[in-house]
Amino acid sequence: MLDYRTETFLTVCKTLNFTTAAKQLNITQPAVSQHIHFLEKQYNTILFNYKNKELSLTSTGEILYKHLLTMKNNEQALKNELDNITSNIETLSIGVTMTIGEYAIVDKLANFIQNHPEINIHLHYGNTSNLLELLDHGQISMAIVEGNYPKENYSHKKYSTEDYVAVCVTSHQFNKEPHTIHDLVSEHLLVREEGSGTRNILEQSLIAHGLHISNFTHYTQVENMHTIMNLLKKDCGISFLYKIAVEKELKSKELKEITLDDFKLQHDFDIIWEKESIYADKYLSISEEFI
Repeated sequence: MLDYRTETFLTVCKTLNFTTAAKQLNITQPAVSQHIHFLEKQYNTILFNYKNKELSLTSTGEILYKHLLTMKNNEQALKNELDNITSNIETLSIGVTMTIGEYAIVDKLANFIQNHPEINIHLHYGNTSNLLELLDHGQISMAIVEGNYPKENYSHKKYSTEDYVAVCVTSHQFNKEPHTIHDLVSEHLLVREEGSGTRNILEQSLIAHGLHISNFTHYTQVENMHTIMNLLKKDCGISFLYKIAVEKELKSKELKEITLDDFKLQHDFDIIWEKESIYADKYLSISEEFI
């Protein structure tokens, strides 16, 4: 079991403030300092830097944080497994982004539930940034994400490869027929919130063309995919999103794809889990059932 000094270290890593960590742990600030000094002596390294009144992890501190957090998550997962044996019910927590949860997983999730009636599924929705945080802190076991993430920090398996397209309502009238992504900057852009995988892919693509979201004359930020879809149908602007999310509307011709000469993009949806998890083989087996 991890001891109280490890818990102190992990809390300081999360808060990057000794006073805040002390309040969360209900101990004194000198006690927090003592716990950190003990670990620094034990590992013969400096774990934190303090500069310009800001606390930050050293490179060795980051390594220790990563491994101790994994150990803590493994310990909690092991406890859950033992509880499952007692109750004879297994629980699996999976995080999904809005696009994946609404448009890309339902059929495969249904098959998994039917094939594993002994497993209770907890499905968590969040943007890519939220899901990575939940995964890092052991609050979910796996996640299926659509955005960019630090692949070196996670074990992963490709779920699918999806087209990423520009769309608008079929009746939308352009002042000038667009041929490149630069031709769209005068349009009203409907965009997801920061931290969303859908937005992250757009931002990276715009950078590659020397653009940013701020280059669009007008834009509306929306945290819900369904709202964006409804605003598109009411001709409130254009948007960039995964084609799988609008296949129905494209087929019915409610919406249309904006074909551009310089914008043809695909991106992978990935199933990810903690890299050093003691349940890595299990998560790999589960991910293969979803593919």
